[in-house]
Amino acid sequence: MNASTNGLPRVAFFDFTSCEGCQLTVLDALQTHPELLKVINIVEFREATSARSEDYQIAIIEGSCTRPSDEERLRRIRETAVYVIALGACAHLGGINAIRNRQPLQDVREYVYGDKAEWYETYPARAIDQVIQVDAVIPGCPIDREEFVRVVTVLLQGRQPKLPDYPMCIECKLHETICVYERGQICLGPITRAGCDAVCPAYGYGCEGCRGTVSAPNIDSFVEMLADRGVNRTEIEEKMSLFLTNQKVLELEEEMANV
Repeated sequence: MNASTNGLPRVAFFDFTSCEGCQLTVLDALQTHPELLKVINIVEFREATSARSEDYQIAIIEGSCTRPSDEERLRRIRETAVYVIALGACAHLGGINAIRNRQPLQDVREYVYGDKAEWYETYPARAIDQVIQVDAVIPGCPIDREEFVRVVTVLLQGRQPKLPDYPMCIECKLHETICVYERGQICLGPITRAGCDAVCPAYGYGCEGCRGTVSAPNIDSFVEMLADRGVNRTEIEEKMSLFLTNQKVLELEEEMANV
């Protein structure tokens, strides 16, 4: 990896369709881990500096691809960067933006823009890795600041970051958190990738699946378990669709209908 003139890897942040909350979390992480700034050179980061650069080795992308023109920009970033990191649920999964993929695009355009629907370029929301190759992912909505530091540190060491590949329920058990199912809530913890320290259940709120599913989720058993608890098909679909629409979870509608 070619470094900058001061010998440090050049890092650029880019934002596509998102709230930019994950980039704000990065700023928080840099305040609590200032040592990271000693080993990287940030050359573009709209949330923190007006500087712009076409010379960088690590590209960190927040947001989903929602317009045809986004693809060209993403390809330019990929051609320049040695490493590309998808930052947060929108970049990783398509995020909340992908909810609109469940409806006819023209209906969505007219609902949002009214009689100006044709003025704006748009298409179904896509995760970044549906357009270009991604070397690492930092999941979540927003991301976990400590995980951001770990992933970047591992990359700088020339190693490949590895995310936890077990359900979030394990983290709840480790923290002795009362299962939110005992409180009558729906929680996607049994199929969601761990790594967030199970923060939502710790505050008594069911997991929404913002980190995506584990690599081999037992969806059939999960849906059956929810059905046994009186959760109907519509509720299951709505819960899964918030973040998991683009992981093809909704392809399970037929199976759900037979539960």
